[in-house]
Amino acid sequence: MAERLVVAFGGNAILQPKQKGTAEEQFENVRTACQALVGLVKSGAELILTHGNGPQVGNILLQNEAGKDIVPAMPLDICGSKTQGFIGYMIQQSFVNELRAAGLSNEVATVVTQVVVSEEDPAFANPTKPIGPFYSEGEARQIMTAKGFVMKEDAGRGWRRVVPSPDPQEILEKNVIATLVKNGVIVVASGGGGIPVVRKQGRIAGVEAVIDKDLAGQRLALDVQADTFVILTDVQQVALNYGQPNQTFISEMTLAEAKRYQAEKHFKAGSMGPKVQAAVRFVETGGKRAIIGSLAQVEAALQGKAGTIITH
Repeated sequence: MAERLVVAFGGNAILQPKQKGTAEEQFENVRTACQALVGLVKSGAELILTHGNGPQVGNILLQNEAGKDIVPAMPLDICGSKTQGFIGYMIQQSFVNELRAAGLSNEVATVVTQVVVSEEDPAFANPTKPIGPFYSEGEARQIMTAKGFVMKEDAGRGWRRVVPSPDPQEILEKNVIATLVKNGVIVVASGGGGIPVVRKQGRIAGVEAVIDKDLAGQRLALDVQADTFVILTDVQQVALNYGQPNQTFISEMTLAEAKRYQAEKHFKAGSMGPKVQAAVRFVETGGKRAIIGSLAQVEAALQGKAGTIITH
């Protein structure tokens, strides 16, 4: 039976630091990512891709701000759906081109994905996720008064809007995704952590929030019954004491070891912390294994020769 993989890579893999964010730059980055994944398809794996959207949604929010006097600004859930659409298009086109060049006939499809969160999630009472452009304190206070946004000072760089980052509870389109995968389609889903929605009196409604893309990827992997959850990042392995003289890379961790390292605060909240947390959750909830590693070494990681593998 084919191994079912959910592979997550960050928005920075598509729009890299110091790049302007042109379509050409992002297409080139996506092509590089897709080339690295062709071998997984050759091996017969069932593949579901998910991606970040931080730089891209940030640019859309800047466009909102610049054009607010000409066209209406869109709410955050709509902005997230826009990134799912255009990044999905780039992945579909690039991946199909690479697959055909390799003699493979697989189809690729993007599912605009809604992720259910709870209105009772404590994150809604304590917004922490910074998004969008920087403002002076005076501008920020005017925006808070006019729009009711929560604005906070961000590391001495200026003031930014902060929004809730609730826990993902369910991938709404999970059955659609599973059906496509079962029929041989490579699926792009839950981009940018998915579009956060809540259930209200039997209906679904979008909310102003941002879901961590790795935790949403874990939820996706669980909901589609994946065997392996792969998180691709810009480092080759997870490290203890990262950036310190006694830094140590880890090739394997049991669930118990990973939890102990978490308790010892080895993994920072803004970088490796959510990735390790997502990997732990996946294995805890019945997944076979989770892998954290680099895009260039993804095939070796799946063979146990690279990356950090978390198992029971």
